Amino acid sequence: MRILARQNNIGVQWLIGKFRYSGNNIAEDIRQKYGFDGDLARIFTENQGPVVHKWHHYIPIYDRYFSKYRGTGFRFLEIGVSKGGSLQMWREYFGQDAIVTGIDIDPECAQFDGQSGNVRIGSQDDPGFLTSVVEEMGGLDVVLDDGSHHMAHVRASLDTLFPLLSIPGLYMVEDLHTAYWKDYGGGPVANANFFRTMGGMVDDLHNWAHGEPPQVPSTNGSTTAFHIHDSIAVIEKGIGHQPVHSRVGKR
Repeated sequence: MRILARQNNIGVQWLIGKFRYSGNNIAEDIRQKYGFDGDLARIFTENQGPVVHKWHHYIPIYDRYFSKYRGTGFRFLEIGVSKGGSLQMWREYFGQDAIVTGIDIDPECAQFDGQSGNVRIGSQDDPGFLTSVVEEMGGLDVVLDDGSHHMAHVRASLDTLFPLLSIPGLYMVEDLHTAYWKDYGGGPVANANFFRTMGGMVDDLHNWAHGEPPQVPSTNGSTTAFHIHDSIAVIEKGIGHQPVHSRVGKR
């Protein structure tokens, strides 16, 4: 959530600031509210390295979708490096076999290259840059978009990266409270609001029922499930089959 912390907009600073945790036991807060005390909670709350800034409810959500990749050589791309702490967290959580890469537009983030994963400098809305990063990684299995949180950038990254995802693949976008903020290109009824975009994906998933042209061509025909949490969207990539049905039994 680096972009939120850096915002100069007084209104955004005030809104984010009022949700800052005021207690002294982060792990207990996560345990009591969300019933989670797994490894990722320990890695996050006991961090003594570079700063990691996360909303508490994200930790169990990450574990829910990412735990199956632990200890494997899967390919993970995080958009947004900030102070390098999240890449360190992911390395400890996923293990040494994972291919972990972070991208950021800030050239200062190049200093973290090679510490917990590869870091490449470029914009998340640059298709050529994104494609070159995926080629260097040897493919892509999971994306976590924690970049600028601007709706145009979120959509641009999705349109480039989702077609490059393996099958099965997972695409997660976080800090989507910005989908409701005009300064980020969103708004409660704005067409660019990413949750409106996901509505189009849901319509595309049900194309067999209505036959209308796809609303989100980059994901059309290859989404199998959607999950929406507070400020987080998860899209599962898979082979889309036209549904069939059967009646089985004597009556």
